[in-house]
Amino acid sequence: MLASTRPEIKVYKDPDCGCCNAWIDILQNSGFDASAHNVSRGALVRFKLDNGLNEEMMSCHTGVVEGYLIEGHVPPADILRLLKERPDAVGLTVPGMPYGSPGMGPETEREAYSVFLVRKDGTADVFAKYPAA
Repeated sequence: MLASTRPEIKVYKDPDCGCCNAWIDILQNSGFDASAHNVSRGALVRFKLDNGLNEEMMSCHTGVVEGYLIEGHVPPADILRLLKERPDAVGLTVPGMPYGSPGMGPETEREAYSVFLVRKDGTADVFAKYPAA
């Protein structure tokens, strides 16, 4: 049997969050093997902090794919780019919950937002920019 070529991403989230489920659906439709893991808000925040994400870079859910954190509504194409380039980093984040990001409403009504690459020293650089629609 052939091994799956779909990147596996585990998404840690609040059990009542609808936008997290919408993001997971987008990941699955984009070729990821995405699974939801419900955790308490306190445990989720502790997980983020323990794994190198500071509070200003946080969003609602946290995915883990091939050793990287994926925080918030990061577009699938950016996750694939991260996995291809393999930078020495904590992972990617879209802080907050910008309207029109994947899982947060229609892209045609998107507000401008950036995806940040979080480095292991806590600094962050813009990885991708999405202009307002």
